[in-house]
Amino acid sequence: MSGLARFFKISRVLMRYRLDSLILSTPLLKNLKPLVYLIPWHYFPVKKYTRGERIRLALEELGPIYIKFGQTLSTRPDLLPADISLELKKLQDSCPPFATNKAKDIIEHSLGGKIESLFKTFDDQPLASASIAQVHTATTLDGEAVVVKVVRPDIESLIRGDIKLMRSLAKLMNRHPLAYKIRPIEVVEEFEAIINDELDMRIEARHCDKLRHNFSDSDLLYVPKVHHQLSNINVLTTERIYGTPIGEIDTLKANNIDMKRLAEEGVVIFFTQVFKHNFFHADMHPGNIFVSESGQYIGVDFGIMGTLSETDKDFLADIFLAFFNQDYQKVAQVYIDSGWVGAHTDEQAFESAVQKICAPMFDKPLGEISFGQVLLDLIQEAKNFDIQVQPQLLLLDKTLLNIEGLGRQLYPELDLWSTAKPFLEDLMKERYSVKNTFEKLKEQAPELLKEIPELPALTINALKQLGKMKDMGKLQAQQTQKIVEQLQDNANKQTSAIFSGSLLILGGVLVVNQLWVAGAISATVAMIFWLKSR
Repeated sequence: MSGLARFFKISRVLMRYRLDSLILSTPLLKNLKPLVYLIPWHYFPVKKYTRGERIRLALEELGPIYIKFGQTLSTRPDLLPADISLELKKLQDSCPPFATNKAKDIIEHSLGGKIESLFKTFDDQPLASASIAQVHTATTLDGEAVVVKVVRPDIESLIRGDIKLMRSLAKLMNRHPLAYKIRPIEVVEEFEAIINDELDMRIEARHCDKLRHNFSDSDLLYVPKVHHQLSNINVLTTERIYGTPIGEIDTLKANNIDMKRLAEEGVVIFFTQVFKHNFFHADMHPGNIFVSESGQYIGVDFGIMGTLSETDKDFLADIFLAFFNQDYQKVAQVYIDSGWVGAHTDEQAFESAVQKICAPMFDKPLGEISFGQVLLDLIQEAKNFDIQVQPQLLLLDKTLLNIEGLGRQLYPELDLWSTAKPFLEDLMKERYSVKNTFEKLKEQAPELLKEIPELPALTINALKQLGKMKDMGKLQAQQTQKIVEQLQDNANKQTSAIFSGSLLILGGVLVVNQLWVAGAISATVAMIFWLKSR
């Protein structure tokens, strides 16, 4: 009965915001549209809003789970029209608080003790209340100020019921031919995975510990300490931080914070997390970022974190380099080479679509270009072709858009490229380093032994590739010159390292077959190439 009551409540809200008409206008259900006029709620709608606003308001009225679902969908701009995606980003993670006595019951049951024995003081008035949990301030027995995050009571059963309903609707939608673009079942599964992680405070505690460790030797970002003895699956206790919310720009200026430095350091923090630590805060909206009196960033709420594989990082580096080189053909080729392109994708049509996006951008100075928006436009275009966009890149792009938008709000003249360039240079160095080359050679040694008879042909091909790199035209953007020079230098070193490793393996094979002279010559030449790779 509770499931049926929930269904009727959802139906009423959908009708109240005229989303019934929107749903019944889809190709899947358009034949049922006349049924709308038989429903009483149809004649008492709220005042007129855009479709994106109606969806956002409906999700807010449906409660915490649907707010969180909307927030999750806002990270998937590849699945939604732009106007709806933009509105969902406005969903505020603030909900009515639940009773303090329930919060105390959860804490006592989870931590195995009375509030009085766990904390010196505990504030009955919640500091904040969000879709998954609410936060109370407290003081530990040692007198340290902390915040206690408590998962909402009975939220697991509510989530299970709502996800079951969502999954049923997704299966129904999946029968429609357009489902391959929307991928409704995948969306629900992704939401379920995200929200299950957010319900487990132990996961957030681990995230917090890891991020704190990553920035332990840096003054860029402060991450609160976790009190593990006062934390469990549905309770998280962390050090209380004090600072100004990043969105209160007038207050920051009144506190004489250097806005240019603050904007640039925000970008440095983002790229440090992505390219150096490979572990980034994927929910860096203004509500989760504070600034201390000294101007240091302080982060909170680590429920959603992202990681990138080496392939993902290579993809991003290649996309950025191709864009800075104003080479839209290369931008399209990077997507195609990524392996995410279906067999039926029209590569020439995709290249033309990429040109349409990139060409207007090439007329602007780099400092005026939103790279987050460029990536978003490319993702939006990719969904019109048989191209699988990776969820982790969408999380990263959402975070990049947040950081870039926030940075330019703090300091409108922010040039993202000049800040990002050192990280891209380091990534190129790492990709083509001798150490990385030998690691790959070590992994590929068995295959290399098989390919030794083909070594002369492979060598000629490698030299041709090197020649192409040397013929690379000058970049039109002068500030990218250093990256290209580094790329060429590292490519030369990598080629020498490949020859060295191949000849060394060949020498070993010759020695095993007692061809001592040939083996010695091969080893000597390998040593020469190795010295060239240093």
